[in-house]
Amino acid sequence: MSLEMKVLKFITEQQLVEKGDRLLIACSGGIDSMGLVHFFIKHRHILKIKLFVAHVDHMLRGETSAEDRRFVENFCEKHGVPIFSTAIPIPQLLEQEGGNSQALCRRERYAFFAEIMQKHHINKLVTAHHADDQLESILMALARAGTISGMKGISSIREFPFGKLIRPFLMVTKQEIREYIEENGGEYREDASNAKDDYTRNRFRHHIVPLLKKENPNVSSHAVQFTEALQQDDEFLNVLALKRFPYVVKKNYKDSYTLEITLFEKEPVALQRRIILILLNYLYNNSTIAQGSALTSSIMDLCKSIEGSATIHLPEQFIANRSYGKIVFEKQSEDREDTLLTHKVSINQWTPLQNGIRLYIGEASNVVNTQQQIFSKKYYLSSKIFTKPFFVRTRKDGDRIWLKGMTEQKRLSRLFIDEKIPLIERDTWPILVDANDEVMAVLGVRVNKNLSKTKRSADDLIMIIEREN
Repeated sequence: MSLEMKVLKFITEQQLVEKGDRLLIACSGGIDSMGLVHFFIKHRHILKIKLFVAHVDHMLRGETSAEDRRFVENFCEKHGVPIFSTAIPIPQLLEQEGGNSQALCRRERYAFFAEIMQKHHINKLVTAHHADDQLESILMALARAGTISGMKGISSIREFPFGKLIRPFLMVTKQEIREYIEENGGEYREDASNAKDDYTRNRFRHHIVPLLKKENPNVSSHAVQFTEALQQDDEFLNVLALKRFPYVVKKNYKDSYTLEITLFEKEPVALQRRIILILLNYLYNNSTIAQGSALTSSIMDLCKSIEGSATIHLPEQFIANRSYGKIVFEKQSEDREDTLLTHKVSINQWTPLQNGIRLYIGEASNVVNTQQQIFSKKYYLSSKIFTKPFFVRTRKDGDRIWLKGMTEQKRLSRLFIDEKIPLIERDTWPILVDANDEVMAVLGVRVNKNLSKTKRSADDLIMIIEREN
């Protein structure tokens, strides 16, 4: 099958191009991208599309890269294709920011493409990634970490700002593209940096891939078939994991989730990994952190036991604390301890607290609008028994509370154990006290025996405790 037939078949199967699409081809002037431009110029009327080309001079090779830019501009002008080109001073940006030159080039290049697409209402960006690129990508991913995400390689289509990014050449090899260009008398520019071993991809391209092709010339095509099957399987398993996630993990409030270990362990291991990845994506906006294999493995290890307590520290001040068959994922604020030390409670007003709890203490005659949250309790009390003002503070050594039905006060340290409050939350749990430091309530857990769920004749105050979604 010819390259053109392969690519047209792949475009149809993957639904990469539709009638009326406006395509922006990213063209460096090299053999791959020039082959892509040749293909779409020849088939633009058949596919009924509008074609544009974009070129970026990264200014890394002096006059040579400037000549690449002029070459692409002249070619597009000759063939009546609108061209958008620019020069970006990557050496200057590297001096200012440091970092990896390839990553910086990619960031700036794709930002330029997105800008052009938005300005000219272009809905698809087209790149010339091919089967050999796919093989190199999965080999590099295997060498780095071997995660499912990495082994899925390059996708034929993905979301991109203001549209989609498509890769129609993903089923053809570099050699097929070269033969296609030569058969059609096409010209292209050679980038001398591609011959160097400075970059990881080049080392794989020059030394590892040729060995594999000696074993089997079709290895690149096999890599494409492998990644396509893996992508499809992963997509299906992710759908299953998303359905199971709410049964295993509950959201407590912002930046806080609870994982039930017993329910988690009943899921197949493949879904367990994906449930953790879903949770990490909720916790982090940074996909690099969320997809880290070491982080996932650490959490999986934490789930292997429901006995005792254990804590692991996660990136960006998150912690995972295992206690009583549950793991609580929570973000710790640097100033949390200070802000929770002592807080005066205003009468007839709602007071927001940590752990998604809010508190209201007011005159018993008031009509209070509650939000019908997951946890909502009302209690009545007398200001003759509990002296105003009231405070919410963290626990202190020796704290005790009078509980209904008990002949002596109970230590809060023992109460936390009996109520299965995670160890890491005990020192910051909100305690309501009066002016005499009498413990009125461990909010959301237990209340003093002198509070009542029904109004008594001497009660002049009402207390409402709610736990927010």
